[in-house]
Amino acid sequence: MQLIKNSLGQSHDYIKMFVKEGDTVVDATCGNGNDTVFLAKLVGDSGRVYSFDIQDDAIYNTKKKVHKLNLEKRVNIIKDGHENMNKYITTPLKAVMFNLGYLPGGDHNISTQPDTTIRAIKNALSLLDRMGIIVIVIYYGGDSGFEEKEGVLNYLGGIDQKQFLVMKTEFINQMNCPPILVCIESLK
Repeated sequence: MQLIKNSLGQSHDYIKMFVKEGDTVVDATCGNGNDTVFLAKLVGDSGRVYSFDIQDDAIYNTKKKVHKLNLEKRVNIIKDGHENMNKYITTPLKAVMFNLGYLPGGDHNISTQPDTTIRAIKNALSLLDRMGIIVIVIYYGGDSGFEEKEGVLNYLGGIDQKQFLVMKTEFINQMNCPPILVCIESLK
């Protein structure tokens, strides 16, 4: 039995430690809707999930999953870049989830980018509640993601350690550029 989970599984475990019913959270890259549904179940009827993506397919897939599970009252699905989350959210966030890269099964030419992702992380940090968390799963390899990985990790390395703890977890014996998990815990 394998006990060490992949980066996405680990990100879910961390989120579960922080998010409670009634919290406000963000799925910064809704993709196929899996994390939006995961978060909606955690926040319950009194919580709120803001889910962002720029692709019609991602918005459609997420709306379909949310509707199928009757979670519409908990979720705001927004067709806009995650770097604009501060235009839609004013309440403190308990958690923000990022899955960087391209839409699984989608066009590899459409993917998250270093500049907009770093702006999104900055906005998420400014909205993060005391004792909140940001999890970032960095997908890279093959044909994309290397520049974003380097840019994001460089930015995160400069975050004030008195305000945030930043942890990077990666597999060192796996082939083909396994995803990297970054967790940021607010100390402010």
